[in-house]
Amino acid sequence: MTKKRCRWCEGDPLYEAYHDNEWGIPVYDDATLFEFLILETFQAGLSWITILRKRENFRTAFDNFDYKKIVNYKQNKIDVLLQDAGIIRNKLKVNATVSNAKAFMNIQKEFGSFSAYIWGFVNEKPIKNSVVNYKNAPANTTLSDTLSKDLKKRGFKFVGSTVVYAYMQATGMVNDHEINCFRYEEV
Repeated sequence: MTKKRCRWCEGDPLYEAYHDNEWGIPVYDDATLFEFLILETFQAGLSWITILRKRENFRTAFDNFDYKKIVNYKQNKIDVLLQDAGIIRNKLKVNATVSNAKAFMNIQKEFGSFSAYIWGFVNEKPIKNSVVNYKNAPANTTLSDTLSKDLKKRGFKFVGSTVVYAYMQATGMVNDHEINCFRYEEV
């Protein structure tokens, strides 16, 4: 018997594996939250499958998304990244990764963890939506608008409301699995 999945991922094994094993599962680990934040910011203006296909390259290029290392990147490291064909070579996004690492660590200092900060926006509990067709899921919400504004105020870049909502979906802050998807009740 085949699993009924959200239609957006059907037909691509990489997409299906991401959907089945990661998308929408609540994430509380700061390192993983940072990884998703960086991947979502690079995704801005591109398709998610493009980012997934380059994910391992990003992982290698950005020291396993270790924000404690990334925050110390100097111009020579940024120049190397901008020559790396395995990632998205967008100068603004690469530079934003470094500044976002700093802002991320500042939030950790203030709240004890990034997880405590980010999950506070949903009262530590995922929002469970009732999406019938993924095409009708919102691209942003009032909550993602609020979170986006707060992140920008704290120095983050490439965190518009649509990017933030995609981040909320990916990290399980909102459950936007289609209601007939096998993951809907599981997450």
